[in-house]
Amino acid sequence: MRTTLTLERDVAEHVQRAVRRTGRTMKEVINQALRTGLGLGGKAPRPRPFRVESHSFGFKPGIDLGRLNQLVDELEVEEVARKMGR
Repeated sequence: MRTTLTLERDVAEHVQRAVRRTGRTMKEVINQALRTGLGLGGKAPRPRPFRVESHSFGFKPGIDLGRLNQLVDELEVEEVARKMGR
């Protein structure tokens, strides 16, 4: 069914945010909101829980992981100096 719908400013802002956040069309966002609000779609699907899996990188004790970028910078400087013949 095709119809014209006038949204109040606060509702329109929420719809626009949902469109940007989800990447869905305005039509899809509004239809889903109406289904949920009218109790037609049951509960909204819950997203899968986010899991962080740890990994051992095998760094030896005493290695400061926060200074690895500094080490990379120092190695690059050494390589450039070597190439320039210094």
